[in-house]
Amino acid sequence: MEPVTLTTDRLVLRPVGPRDTDAVHAAAQDPDIQRWTTIPSPYLAEHARGFTEQLAPEGWANRSVFTFGVFLPDDSLTGLLSLTMRSLDTAEIGFWTTREHRGHGYTTEATVTACRWAFTHLAVDRVEWRAEVGNTASLAVARNAGFTLEGTLRSAINNKGVRRDCWVASLLPSDLALPSAAPYLPAPAHPGPTTDPA
Repeated sequence: MEPVTLTTDRLVLRPVGPRDTDAVHAAAQDPDIQRWTTIPSPYLAEHARGFTEQLAPEGWANRSVFTFGVFLPDDSLTGLLSLTMRSLDTAEIGFWTTREHRGHGYTTEATVTACRWAFTHLAVDRVEWRAEVGNTASLAVARNAGFTLEGTLRSAINNKGVRRDCWVASLLPSDLALPSAAPYLPAPAHPGPTTDPA
């Protein structure tokens, strides 16, 4: 697939490439990014080169991972965001934000924009968000973007060789007032657990 660029009033979401290697490498030195994401730690220059020159472009080419750099109009990197295809109609979103650009709502804005694009151009009917339990900053972004928290998955993330529990949430097209590619029949309201009379 040919890479695309998305814009909002404040941001430009575009594919990353070799010109972004230094900015990605610098941002990924943040201990919080290394702690809460699955990027290598320590994060070396060759990791950034491999990502911007090979992994990110290949993801677009084979339609497996759609990675956007999130930039201000002056080309300052505010973060990265990826949509990883988990099935034909489900994508998983992941993101991180540079330390100096946190607290401005940039990642929430980028998340909504990228999800809207996935729903309307990739025929995705569900975007999942997962983060290690305790990553409250990522949880706040997901909630602010309209995701519904669905629960905790035990031992569902492998972060640097350690299995960890994670939160999972979802965003559906209807959450953004968009139609679904396929009909959706939500489960009826359930009064709660029942007891076995036997």
